[in-house]
Amino acid sequence: MIGYITIGVRNMESACKFYAELLAELGCKQLFGMDRIKFFGTAPDAPMLAVCIPYDEKAPESGNGTMIAIPAGGPADVDRLYAKAIKLGATDDGAPGPRNPIFYGAYVRDADANKLCFYEMKS
Repeated sequence: MIGYITIGVRNMESACKFYAELLAELGCKQLFGMDRIKFFGTAPDAPMLAVCIPYDEKAPESGNGTMIAIPAGGPADVDRLYAKAIKLGATDDGAPGPRNPIFYGAYVRDADANKLCFYEMKS
């Protein structure tokens, strides 16, 4: 259902370094891009995350209520991705832990205040 999600960044070089190292933990890499936009994922026909300098060249803004949720695997994987993001310069927005009986998650914000969630959801 989702082809790709785009988030605005101020510094393309810094954002690409952050997301390349973080998403490598999930087997993702930069697949393609141009000067102002780069796409990360496992394949062009799978969901991707794109980082970009906004088209209007104004400062990027993180949306209130907007969040990118990334399935991590189990709780140990959530913990690992959270720690990796923090090590890469993200800020804490909710430490890893259970949120309800079927959901375990952790929340961070990247350098541009884009909110990420790493999670496991049981059926």
